[in-house]
Amino acid sequence: MFDILVYLYETYYRPDACPEPAVLARKLSAVGFDDVEISEALVWLTDLNAMAGAEQTLTASSTGTRFYVQQESDVLGTAAIGFIQFLESAKVLSPLQREIVIERALALDEAPVSLGKLKVIVLMLLWSQGKEPDALMFDDLFVDDEDLPPRLLH
Repeated sequence: MFDILVYLYETYYRPDACPEPAVLARKLSAVGFDDVEISEALVWLTDLNAMAGAEQTLTASSTGTRFYVQQESDVLGTAAIGFIQFLESAKVLSPLQREIVIERALALDEAPVSLGKLKVIVLMLLWSQGKEPDALMFDDLFVDDEDLPPRLLH
């Protein structure tokens, strides 16, 4: 599924350039993606778009600390939680965007979620909202640092 998400990000610079789901499914199938993966990706993306659209209408802000329940900690893992906190402290993610990223990560059948997949989730969220991270953050989101130790917040 993540190969499809990365393909969409690289192929369709803006989300409004992306075709309707039925047309997109045919295009992805023609490129060679598996029908099951296409279906999973489209459902995941539809849910992301629904949440991201709702986030655009909300104006709530938070200055509090986010505590993770045990289920969230188990699914996300310490590296992903640290990266989410880093993105929020760097003002790449708002508190509402953070919650969307967490929800989309929890929607996966994977524990812990790899840092690479979490980065794709963040990119897809920003992409779905028509936002682009600055150049330095973009590089950080695309660097494959699975073998690096988790970031420490100071």
